[in-house]
Amino acid sequence: MNKMGKMIFRVLAFVLAALLVIGTLVMPLAFADNESESEPEVFEADYDDVYYSRFRGEGLSISVYNWGEYLSDGSDDLMDICAEFKELTGITVYYTNFATNEELYAKIKGGNTSYDVIFPSDYMVARMIQENMLIPLDHENIPNMKYIDPQFTDPEYDPGSRYSVPYTWNTVAIIYNTEFVDEEPKSWDILWDEKYKDQILMFSNSRDAFAIACKKLGYSMNTESEEELRAAAELLIEQKSLVQAYVMDQIFDKMENNEAAIAPYYAGDATLMMPYNENIAVAFPQEGTNLFIDAACIPKNSQHKEAAEMFINFLNEPNVAAENAEFIGYATPNLAAYALLDEEIQEDEAIYPPEYVIENSEQFIHLSEETNLLMDQLWTEVMAKGGSFFKWGVPPITAILVIIIGKTVYRARKRAAYKRMEEDL
Repeated sequence: MNKMGKMIFRVLAFVLAALLVIGTLVMPLAFADNESESEPEVFEADYDDVYYSRFRGEGLSISVYNWGEYLSDGSDDLMDICAEFKELTGITVYYTNFATNEELYAKIKGGNTSYDVIFPSDYMVARMIQENMLIPLDHENIPNMKYIDPQFTDPEYDPGSRYSVPYTWNTVAIIYNTEFVDEEPKSWDILWDEKYKDQILMFSNSRDAFAIACKKLGYSMNTESEEELRAAAELLIEQKSLVQAYVMDQIFDKMENNEAAIAPYYAGDATLMMPYNENIAVAFPQEGTNLFIDAACIPKNSQHKEAAEMFINFLNEPNVAAENAEFIGYATPNLAAYALLDEEIQEDEAIYPPEYVIENSEQFIHLSEETNLLMDQLWTEVMAKGGSFFKWGVPPITAILVIIIGKTVYRARKRAAYKRMEEDL
């Protein structure tokens, strides 16, 4: 599709999205390419000036705490969201990053720093609600929630979205190299297949690893049963001799460079690997998988709740959410934003998986402290069987640093990959 066609596509998509939101909020359909010899009309966002003018001239600022490379910053010709928000509202955004849900939790729990908007994952949202760490949202102050797909507005981790607004979502999948794996994987069983000994990568975090083992055994990934968790640990120990390495973002180099054949990981990240290795593919196991959601929340110690709600609302302006989704590379729960995305992104099953995958997925919920302690203990036993964090002997502190640095590097490469894909069209 050329640039002119893309521009017309975006305009028509937005109009249709608006009609869908007013009506039944069903998932937008793909649209045909549109060609014209005349110059296309440039899309201009229609922000509610009365709504966004409430704090102008007050010199107000808010503090936003998010994952690294998880908010469009003006690169790749996309929107600088914080700058655009300040120009529109007069509110300055102080923006900082965290590397893990646990780091976010510890910072908020410590109470020494005040944030106005944070972005925990589903199970961490549930934990923070349980521990009275979040403020209930006033949905009247977030009118753009009308664009959120109804299937995401009543999640188990936060019934009725009382404390959170869905931000992005995706699933865990099997990422594999078709040069080494001669058929599409149908089951988590392939991660225990001796044929791929020393060619298998595995999650280096306990929650994802236990979720896969539990699914393979036919259990819920949110099980609280000690017997089931111990059975999952035994299965992970059994797998250990087949695993080349336990990794997180190190998966990118290994899969891109043909150093491993197969790995479980977040499906959307496969789209980053594909431009570097044409043999990379994605499969969804028949036993089911994890559908994860990151959400926007307001901590209990926020000093500017209404301004924070305004920022969350701005993130869900259709044009803002669309550019942000393109920057991040994960799925958006915002239906009007989805309609603005290029067709190749809409149809990418690694980002937007088929309905049967969604229906066969589970979302993480916050487990009891007793269960979390047991899982930590069992994971330590699993890791102890190999004697190190990585099978090849990288010290734990080095591994942690690699993961933190890798998050920034690979998110940047994700954006570069999408830009190359667009230029090739």
